[in-house]
Amino acid sequence: MLFVMSCLDRAGSAGLRTGARPAHLAYLDANPGVVRLAGLYMDDDGASIGSMFIMEGEDRAAVEAFAAKDPYFQAGLFGAVEIRPWRVVIGQLA
Repeated sequence: MLFVMSCLDRAGSAGLRTGARPAHLAYLDANPGVVRLAGLYMDDDGASIGSMFIMEGEDRAAVEAFAAKDPYFQAGLFGAVEIRPWRVVIGQLA
């Protein structure tokens, strides 16, 4: 089942993002197939303000458990997180 996880960074957390990014990317690489697509939310000036993930999991609990181990979460980067079931209607995920 697919889920969209929408995460907004805490104010003033750019240093947390930068510091945790290598470990975050290593975590995703070590767990292929869970995150199907991901990217940054940006402000009008192009600065990172959050992240969006399309994830695959058995259920919401599996997605939450995976996210809890992500170095971004462990660093306290995100101030707000929403996880919702999601279905592709147009296009496809490779």
